[in-house]
Amino acid sequence: MKQVLASPLAPKAVGPYCQAVNLNGTVFMSGQLPVNPAEGKMPEGIEAQTRQSLKNIENILKEADMRLTDIVKTTVLLSDIKNFAAMNAVYAEVFEQAAKEAGLNPAYPARVCYEVAALPMNAMVEIDCIAGK
Repeated sequence: MKQVLASPLAPKAVGPYCQAVNLNGTVFMSGQLPVNPAEGKMPEGIEAQTRQSLKNIENILKEADMRLTDIVKTTVLLSDIKNFAAMNAVYAEVFEQAAKEAGLNPAYPARVCYEVAALPMNAMVEIDCIAGK
């Protein structure tokens, strides 16, 4: 069964798409910009933007009773590949902390990362994912 997911703790979709779709226990998430939903603004810097994008993902996953440790694949889009190391350090820290909180060994999802010409709202990063139980 297909279920549209929407969290008030993540930015609303601003086009003809939804935050995520749960199809029989597999969540397909739209790209999450680093927008703080309470303020409608993005934090400064790649580290803070990476954390915010992952926080948005985490909040949407909660709507399907899932968590970051249920993610099997991510796609990371960067406006500048020179930000890869800084993004990667935060990304690793967030997934390691999620595993620790769940009492699991760190098991990172599969991932691809691309530099793109530009991202909406001049974001430095956008992350999407697929998760499943």
